[in-house]
Amino acid sequence: MGAFDGKSVLVLGGSRGIGAAIVRRFAADGATVTFTYSGSRDAAEALAAEMGSSAVETDSADRDAVIARVRDSGPLDVLVVNAGVALFGDALEQDPDAVDRLFRINVHAPYHAAVEAARQMPEGGRIIVIGSVNGDRMPVPGMASYALSKSALQGLARGLARDFGQRGITVNVVQPGPIDTDANPANGPMKDLLHGFMAIKRHGRPEEVAGMVAWLAGPEAGFVTGAMHTIDGAFGA
Repeated sequence: MGAFDGKSVLVLGGSRGIGAAIVRRFAADGATVTFTYSGSRDAAEALAAEMGSSAVETDSADRDAVIARVRDSGPLDVLVVNAGVALFGDALEQDPDAVDRLFRINVHAPYHAAVEAARQMPEGGRIIVIGSVNGDRMPVPGMASYALSKSALQGLARGLARDFGQRGITVNVVQPGPIDTDANPANGPMKDLLHGFMAIKRHGRPEEVAGMVAWLAGPEAGFVTGAMHTIDGAFGA
């Protein structure tokens, strides 16, 4: 029997990278997994076929679409919000519309998804949001809006943990550092700079992040809530 047999899991942003690793982990452990995608239809369909999960197109920048997707998923045992975007460049020159879109995806969507999930979530449910070590530390210029969005998730977890705690629903943030994905490959141009900040001088693996998420979703983490869980090779130490 898998650790999540009979559990219903929704992963917002699950077609690639960390999200795909999370989908694979829950599906391999027996959960019924639905995940969303936006611009990666081929990858999403391939992953769904591989893992026997369901892929549904949902734009995380669209508040009403996010709320509807969570509501229509029925009572969830686990909600994981992984969808996110980054924006690089001089804050004085960035397009305000692009900044607002980042906030809709990185802040508004996790908040509304968590609240909607809690309406139907059974006692002891789990809400896990993928943040970033940049919520704690931003060592380079050009990423102020991204850092702001990831710091906001810390307040989300602390506040909703108190709102939902009487029902045993936990709310936690996982804060990865550099992880080997298409967006931040281990052999990419930022490798030497990033590793220079780290005690363990390598990129993390998506499967390592998925392992932390699975632990937070499991029975051993029932007393863990309102907390940030950093997995970054000491990037932020």
